[in-house]
Amino acid sequence: MPIHLIWGDDAAARDRAIDGLIQSRVDPSWSSLNLSRLDGAETGQAIQALEEARTPPFATGERLVLLQRSPFCNGCPSELADRFEAALELIPDSSHLVLVNPSKPDGRLRTTKTLQKRIKQGLDLEQSFPLPTAWDGAGQRQLVQRTADALSLTVKPDAIDALVEAIGTDSARLESELRKLSLRTTTITAALVTELVGGRATNALAVGDALLDGNAGEAIARWDALIEAGEPALRIVATLTGQIRGWLWVSLLEQQGERDVAVIAKAAGIGNPKRIYVMRKQLQGRPPKRFLSLLGRLLEVEALLKRGALPGNAFRDGLLG
Repeated sequence: MPIHLIWGDDAAARDRAIDGLIQSRVDPSWSSLNLSRLDGAETGQAIQALEEARTPPFATGERLVLLQRSPFCNGCPSELADRFEAALELIPDSSHLVLVNPSKPDGRLRTTKTLQKRIKQGLDLEQSFPLPTAWDGAGQRQLVQRTADALSLTVKPDAIDALVEAIGTDSARLESELRKLSLRTTTITAALVTELVGGRATNALAVGDALLDGNAGEAIARWDALIEAGEPALRIVATLTGQIRGWLWVSLLEQQGERDVAVIAKAAGIGNPKRIYVMRKQLQGRPPKRFLSLLGRLLEVEALLKRGALPGNAFRDGLLG
């Protein structure tokens, strides 16, 4: 398969797939000649990738041309698309053109349509690594399990929950923390996660807990601590949005008389139904309109951040103003 299309915003998973491809295809003794790393953000390097992919490998092994930020399936200009389509049939079986982009391929482009047709015919290969959303609890659990499997680690179910709470969707940090935990043991428990993994995402959720309790001072302190620790403000907002949206679903379904925790958890996007029991106690006596109000304020915080406001000011003006 001469062309490999790899996309998705899970950078850690993308890198693992690329490393595996390089190890399986390129002879380390000849990697200086048969392995090229190029940046598709520069048109000249995108054209160079097409030219190098048409060249057979030197000596043993196969040739691999890695094009990060590939333009061919995302915003590809007409002239570059012509070059791409002309090169498709000229790439030898012993060469591999690896197109990498965090964005999903644009299905409207003729280059994407051509490549998807070849993929369906089994001529080329596509791998996707999208990150779950902040409120997709099941997806986050799958991300932890998938990363652990790639590192040959066994993670207990309660440890998966602990890692989701502590890290969220930060795949690079998740892999780093799992590698750190693996130095102690290959079977990860919740106790070990609590001992060795910092709770940055948990602290972000604690901002929401403080808002739920009406404790503005605690919410500000936790927000500021996260910002000082280097946590991106928009990521905190995404975590809070998922947390409060989950509360809203639980509150609405409780109000409608739904008692099945599995049904509630599925609707709220919560991976562990047992958390519903805790949330019920946490939300007791609080009407759904309280969470709708918080979600509206979070939208204001996000808007202020995207207009260039400082994180501290955006939080105070949007959520607490």
